[in-house]
Amino acid sequence: MTLSVGDKIPDLTLPANGGRDVAFKDFKGKKLVVYFYPKDNTPGCTQEGQDFRDLYPQFIKAGADIVGISKDSVKSHDNFVAKYEFPFTLLSDKDGAACDAFGAIVEKSMYGRKYMGIDRCTWLFDGKGKLKQVWRGVKVKDHAAEVLEAVKTL
Repeated sequence: MTLSVGDKIPDLTLPANGGRDVAFKDFKGKKLVVYFYPKDNTPGCTQEGQDFRDLYPQFIKAGADIVGISKDSVKSHDNFVAKYEFPFTLLSDKDGAACDAFGAIVEKSMYGRKYMGIDRCTWLFDGKGKLKQVWRGVKVKDHAAEVLEAVKTL
């Protein structure tokens, strides 16, 4: 399954950094950026998180919040958040429910070996929980700034 522009955000609750559970419905009334990334503490994922962190005050000013999702454990997320001082929530999708609901698992290839993994992708929802824009196969450089510009147009 994958979401299309105009679809509603899935009704999911996932464990988050800090030992709490977070539901997408908790963000009702706010624009929401949901970004999927492959793994905590890897170069591209770290840079992407830092870019969103650095622009976070501008996202908040534009009426949006940010949630990052990977299959890493809550403990891994806690360490990742502490190490890089991320002000936004990271959700643990150990069972793949969010990945499945968003269609974030894709076939990848590394050194000629094919495998299924998380697509670096970002989803932008308006304050009513409707999907407004999707970025697939994201290249990290300048991505957070591009998403911020899209948030400002909503």
